[in-house]
Amino acid sequence: GASNVSTATAVREQHGHDESMHPCAPPDAVVWPQAVGQVQELAALCHRSRVPMVPFGTGTGLEGGVNAVQGGVCFDLSRMDGIAELSLEDFSVTVEPGVTRKALNKHLRGTGLWFPVGTVGM
Repeated sequence: GASNVSTATAVREQHGHDESMHPCAPPDAVVWPQAVGQVQELAALCHRSRVPMVPFGTGTGLEGGVNAVQGGVCFDLSRMDGIAELSLEDFSVTVEPGVTRKALNKHLRGTGLWFPVGTVGM
């Protein structure tokens, strides 16, 4: 729906750069999927139309990976922030792509576990 799509210049510019030195390269549109099925439908539509897809988390990367140098659609995954399963026995957790490290650590509080900066394999 309209509340999950934006072509506003300010929103596109916000999603067209990260913390890197690279100049802003905004996408043509930003979408906020909220479920895996929506991501699948959007990805299929972009694939059929040969439109680039650019995933966006928090915009804190240092590589310029969110810069839409060929335009396209930015998938802002911040609304997909559920924590599905936590297994204390094998120290694993299943999360949606919009879960931040701070939100995960808040969820883990009281378990004796924490997710430090720089950990890979999330």
